[in-house]
Amino acid sequence: MQDIDRPVKFSDTAPMILARPVRLLWLALLIVGAKSALAQEAPARPGIDAPELAALGPNGAGVTTLHLMQPGQLDPLQGANAPARADRQLTARVWYPARRGGTPIIYHSALPGPDARLVHFTIPGIAVADAAAVPGRFPLVILAHGYSNTPEVLAWLGENLATKGYVVVAPAFRDPPITDREKSIGPLARRPLDIAFVAAEAQRRARAGEAPFAHTDPERTALIGYSMGSYGALTAAGAPLEPGLASATRGVLAPYVAGGAMSGEVRVAALKAVVAISSPMRFGPLSLWTPDGLAAIRTPTFFIVGSQDHLVGYDPGVRTLFAGETNAPRYLLTFREAGHNIGMSGAPNEMQTRLWDKDWFEDPVWRKPRLLSIEAHFITAFLDRYVQDDTSKSAYIDGLVPDSDDGTWPDAPAVYGAFSPGAPAATLWKGFQPTHAAGMTLEFRPAGEHLQAPRAPDAPETLRPSAQCDATTRETQACSPLQRGLLLLRPGLGAAALSGRRFEGPAGESVAQATADFSTRCGCEIP
Repeated sequence: MQDIDRPVKFSDTAPMILARPVRLLWLALLIVGAKSALAQEAPARPGIDAPELAALGPNGAGVTTLHLMQPGQLDPLQGANAPARADRQLTARVWYPARRGGTPIIYHSALPGPDARLVHFTIPGIAVADAAAVPGRFPLVILAHGYSNTPEVLAWLGENLATKGYVVVAPAFRDPPITDREKSIGPLARRPLDIAFVAAEAQRRARAGEAPFAHTDPERTALIGYSMGSYGALTAAGAPLEPGLASATRGVLAPYVAGGAMSGEVRVAALKAVVAISSPMRFGPLSLWTPDGLAAIRTPTFFIVGSQDHLVGYDPGVRTLFAGETNAPRYLLTFREAGHNIGMSGAPNEMQTRLWDKDWFEDPVWRKPRLLSIEAHFITAFLDRYVQDDTSKSAYIDGLVPDSDDGTWPDAPAVYGAFSPGAPAATLWKGFQPTHAAGMTLEFRPAGEHLQAPRAPDAPETLRPSAQCDATTRETQACSPLQRGLLLLRPGLGAAALSGRRFEGPAGESVAQATADFSTRCGCEIP
């Protein structure tokens, strides 16, 4: 029988007529795959309706692959009685300012389907593999993807920033499939530790002048995280981890939680800015950080969220994080009616046939190219201002009318598509085109200023909890971390929603036990 891995030869005893169709079939498949990728526009290249600073910068973009190893790391998903210790291998994409010219890369990646099987896809890029670097000293950006994601789905941002003079490192965290909930403690435990390690290693290599960081300035570092990646980024920026996460991760995070012996080692040095896109504030029933934990961050932060993000929540949710980071200048960009999936590139052709696959990438309301161009605009302005110390970019993020719908440009020129000059000539957001700044809010709070929490509407008398169950009583009832987590969950995600999950609290306490015990002691039910 002929070996199918061996090339078909004309000298084979099989009829020659079979060789031609086999070769033609492979050629056809290659052509179809190439056309599939080429038919898509590279997500890093903004459209004609993009705001001003979304445009690519003066450099080309190069991309290379980096292999990192962190010895002797605890893995909460391995080991019977305790987490196993093993060397942790990480692969990262590195985008950097490069000379123009060359053949752009086509990224190959995969995400898990509803059955946990990988669905493969391609994304066209603008970067050229191993292109010649542009000389200079460029800031370092660590770009952290979400749960079960890959660096390639954030290539649009890495490439865009590389053309503007940033070296962007995007590790592949090798998460388990998102459908395998029992393994979710893996990303919970590893994300902040991996981000801190990758940042420190990139900074070390930059100081030593090692490739690909020979032109990187380690004293100007920024973190960008999407979803689970932003949990890691905010932790690495200084937010102390909730002690209950120690046992929730089988002890892996025990030294790093608030009060732990190594809690300071998670913080990234020389940090100038943080961008948090669709950031969670809880892991199931557990808070990710201590109460007032965000107040420990001193680094300027730019939060981005959709007002209908039902996965991590808006208010309470990302807006709560924005309000709580009281000791740093911070911004909150809200896309009204957008959901959670606002950080990844648009759905590739291969991900268009099932709703599950498409929902990884697309928002049900906003066009993805529109979302990405606006995010690129604001992230560019924010990083340039706080990392590059370019004060001219302040006008793009400071002093804007909070609601984009309220902006006007009374004396706009007759040129169609002109960019708003901002104040004082216009209140239309600077860098946006007329009629193209709608459906958003941008809020800013300086360090030291607290955000007034909105008063919750009165509940009907029959639905109000007893006086025993108010917030003060809950804090003084010696509730377990799991019970406190249940109380803080968003409406609709209470104990009933968790009852089918195999989750235990720090003391082996189940959701059912926590609920029953709290009801007995406090005289009311956990919602």
